[in-house]
Amino acid sequence: MFDKLTEIIVNYVEVKREDIKPESRFMEDLGFTSFDFMSMLGEIEEALDVEIDQEEAANIRTVQEAADYLSKLS
Repeated sequence: MFDKLTEIIVNYVEVKREDIKPESRFMEDLGFTSFDFMSMLGEIEEALDVEIDQEEAANIRTVQEAADYLSKLS
């Protein structure tokens, strides 16, 4: 799930795939805006055919937290 997530992340921010670590924080480390993050969630929902709970998504800070959450959904 982590690899799939990094593939999507590089479409939204100017960061190299190899620079994305499990502990990377979306806003602080990767430079996401709230709009970027919400747009990415929409793409993830389509790509993985899952429904992301917006309240739970608001608590996701790191790439690993997102990967763990998505693993539970699929």
